[in-house]
Amino acid sequence: MKNLVVLTGAGMSAESGISTFRDAGGLWDQYPVEQVATPEGYAANPELVIDFYNERRKQLIAVKPNRGHELVAEMEKFFHVTVITQNIDNLHERAGSSHIIHLHGELTKVTSSWQPNNPAYIKELKPEEYEVQMGDLAGDGSQLRPFIVWFGESVPMIETAIDYAETADIFLIIGTSLNVYPAAGLLNYVPAHVPVYLIDPKQVPIVSGRKVHVIQKGASEGMEELKKIIVG
Repeated sequence: MKNLVVLTGAGMSAESGISTFRDAGGLWDQYPVEQVATPEGYAANPELVIDFYNERRKQLIAVKPNRGHELVAEMEKFFHVTVITQNIDNLHERAGSSHIIHLHGELTKVTSSWQPNNPAYIKELKPEEYEVQMGDLAGDGSQLRPFIVWFGESVPMIETAIDYAETADIFLIIGTSLNVYPAAGLLNYVPAHVPVYLIDPKQVPIVSGRKVHVIQKGASEGMEELKKIIVG
C-alpha cells in the first residue's frame, strides 16, 4: 500500500463549527494571541488561559467530525494514512483515523507547567473533567496546564512529521494557510516526484515553486473530489 500523508489545519474543522483562529471573527479577534497562546500570557494570567481552554473543550463536546474528517479516515482502506495536524481538536480521532501526529498539542490533554513535554505528566481528560481549575496539580506538584504548543515553544513532534513527509507517496494539504512554521515547511521534505494536492476554498500561495494540484473547495467537498482522483 502507498503512503498517503495528510497535513491538516483549521480549515479541516471549520465545517464542524470549530472557530478558526486566523479568519475575521476568529478567536484571535476576541483574544489577543499574546494573552492565551504564549508562555508569557500563561505566566501573567494562568486563570484566564485555563478558562480559555476550558471553553474550547466545551465547544468540542458540541461539535462532530464532518464528512471531510470521515473521508480522510476512509482512506485507510486504500493507503497507509498518516494525518499530521495543526489542529488541537480530536475530530480526526472521532472520525476513525488511527495514526495522527498532533503538531500543536491536544485540547483534551493537560500536563505539567514545569515539564510540559514529560510523558509522565501528560494526562487525557474525560469529558466530565474538561473544566480544569486553578489548584489542579500535575504529578510533579505544578499547576495543570493545557497540553498545547504555544507560540514561542518548540514543536516536539516536528521531527516525526518530517520523517513521514519524506516517505510520502501522495501528500495532501487540507485547510491550512501554510504560513505557520514549522508545519508550513513540511512540503519542503516531500520528495520532488510525489504528487501534492491542496484542498482549500481560499487561494493559498505556494512559495516552494513546486507543482500542486489545487481543489478550491471546503474539506468535505474537496475530499469527495480527491477520492475520485486518487482512488477512482
